[in-house]
Amino acid sequence: MADRTGPLSHVRVLDLSRIMAAPWATQILADLGADVIKVERPGVGDDTRSWGPPFLADRDGNPTKEAGYYLCVNRGKRSITLDMASPQGQAVLRRLAERSDIVLENFKTGALKRYGLDAASLRAINPRLIYCSVTGFGQDGPRAEQAAYDFAIQAMGGLMSVTGERDDAPGGGPQKVGVPIVDLMTGMYATVAVLAALARRNETGVGDTIDLAMLDVQAAFLANQAMNWLVSGRTPKRGGNRHPNIQPQDVFSCADGAFVLAVGNDGQFAKLCEAIGRPEWAADERFARNPSRVRNNAALTPMLAERFAAFTRADLMPALDAAGVPCAPINSVPEVFDDPQVKHREMLRHLPHPVAGTVPQVVSPLRFAENPLSFDRPPPLLGEHTAEILAELGLDHAALAPAP
Repeated sequence: MADRTGPLSHVRVLDLSRIMAAPWATQILADLGADVIKVERPGVGDDTRSWGPPFLADRDGNPTKEAGYYLCVNRGKRSITLDMASPQGQAVLRRLAERSDIVLENFKTGALKRYGLDAASLRAINPRLIYCSVTGFGQDGPRAEQAAYDFAIQAMGGLMSVTGERDDAPGGGPQKVGVPIVDLMTGMYATVAVLAALARRNETGVGDTIDLAMLDVQAAFLANQAMNWLVSGRTPKRGGNRHPNIQPQDVFSCADGAFVLAVGNDGQFAKLCEAIGRPEWAADERFARNPSRVRNNAALTPMLAERFAAFTRADLMPALDAAGVPCAPINSVPEVFDDPQVKHREMLRHLPHPVAGTVPQVVSPLRFAENPLSFDRPPPLLGEHTAEILAELGLDHAALAPAP
């Protein structure tokens, strides 16, 4: 195994997860330098390998078996194929757990216990182990046995009740977020949790067991919308792109297209009014303070919309930028990666790939001065590192053969 860099280069992670939520966490850990060993089913692998099109093309332009979905969440890992239902596979997994700092898994509640791969079993052989279980609803409660997907949790967790245009407007109705945000946020919370447990273990010498539920995560990041209800008693509603607490924040149209305005305080509102030639609006008692603007948004928004229509984006947005008024174009995905700032930060990299030659990767946004991250290991082929990992355990493929 090549030497790793990054602040977690001393950490080994046993990744028993698939799909998105927990693999997002293990990819973050891999980016930070951890040696992440991804365990996959022989011949099939992670479900997301087949979640396409699109699929990565090989050097001749032919589609491989590597779907874009899989490629976005498995960078930096090593893949070993094991049948965890077999005694041989279970024995290898226990050997790996003995040598690991962290285990992440997202099987249904109780599924790994019958294989002796649950938290209690693995922590009995390695008390320093940090074991994180990611499920839809947690290890207990009336829904604990149910499976869950991001879309369903966005719905039942309240996110879709506040996302989308209001019901009485054209195109109104509930909408999901355009990326699997519950999976991604669950992965982020899982990363925070295992790193906190790792820091605590440095003090006590003892690992921990973490029970993380996607529905809990969604409830937690309702954030200001949840608190709006808790302090007012009024149920939050969908409001399109309008912010429920700060105005003006919305999508507006110029003569040649739309842009986002994100005024955050009274000073910025005054600068906005000056920049568009309407300084008197900042002195209007209906709009001078943010609470008044929120209450009188039905009057303010049409006034702004009419004024913005007299500008082109090429004229308006530089003027707002110069005045310190937050605004932004609504970029397509290709436009994001063509942005000079994104290019400067090198968020898009191309890593060597054994089949395709190179594979594009949107890399970690984390930057460390003392322990810089390196991106030199692409998402692995299925079972690409099986022999290598077994050799590190002093085993060969015979260890996986069925007992006679």
